[in-house]
Amino acid sequence: MRAQADAGANIAFIKYWGVRDEALNLPLNDSISMTLDAARTTTAVEFSPRLADDVLTINDKPASEAALRRVSRHLDLVRERAGVTWRARVRSRNTFPMGAGVASSAAAFAALTAAAAAALRLELDGAELSRLARRGSGSAARSVYGGYVWWHAGTDDTSSFAELLAPPEHWDVRDVVAVVATAEKAVSSAEGHRLAHTSPFLRARLAQTQRLLPCVREAVLRRELALLGPCIEADALAMHFVMMSSRPPLFYWAPETLALIKAVHLWREAGLAVYFTIDAGPNVHLICEAADVEQVIARVQALEYVREIIVAGPGPGIVLQEPA
Repeated sequence: MRAQADAGANIAFIKYWGVRDEALNLPLNDSISMTLDAARTTTAVEFSPRLADDVLTINDKPASEAALRRVSRHLDLVRERAGVTWRARVRSRNTFPMGAGVASSAAAFAALTAAAAAALRLELDGAELSRLARRGSGSAARSVYGGYVWWHAGTDDTSSFAELLAPPEHWDVRDVVAVVATAEKAVSSAEGHRLAHTSPFLRARLAQTQRLLPCVREAVLRRELALLGPCIEADALAMHFVMMSSRPPLFYWAPETLALIKAVHLWREAGLAVYFTIDAGPNVHLICEAADVEQVIARVQALEYVREIIVAGPGPGIVLQEPA
């Protein structure tokens, strides 16, 4: 019983930080994201009665014990739903750095959920896949869909799921990811979500999120970067301020992160329409129209501290494939 699925990472325009229920991965706020076409994870899952334990490889290397435990826990949810106990061999490959702020877990658990469900012949619609993927990684709820996605925070397992806001072809935006560090972060996002409640500024950030959500939704539907940009920058800064003011504080930024933020301000003052956002890591996502992407790439390439550039546009959601 075998299947393979491909899913994209997503960049959240309005992010979630902090959860109301750890077991269910219920976020404290709604979020809006764009699924990426060039930051993908492909995962093959094969269930077999001959396996004594689950086996996991990531990029052709045996996964850590912690990663294997996390994947096994998620597979248990799928096995329970299908009424089977067979262990699985899981092979996952990424086209982008893991654990450094490019939403690797979102793509990984969306692909894992879809492949495991298909292998066990579960027929799940988009909302059901989104709910199940959320249990492995919150942001994976959004990577089930392509294009522009709204994740409803909800209050329980049934009401917390993502839905399509607009398809990939709706708006030709580019995400130029300026990679300044590729090492996995010392403090995981899961631990960061737990610490969010210790920040005295969490409540203010959640209030701001409620004000920004309709703005971002309108900007996406109207395809207006000048409306979107200030909102996504404000949300990213507020989220990182919550991180930095947690106890203990979390500093995901590197010195190069701040340098890039300042560079973006200068480029915009010079007339280049580009805005930044930053996930839970040091790397900076530069959002621009497709017509300006070459200019943005050229500016980033001139920065000696940028190690790699990933250029992505709006891409598809989960794609089931023939196993290799």
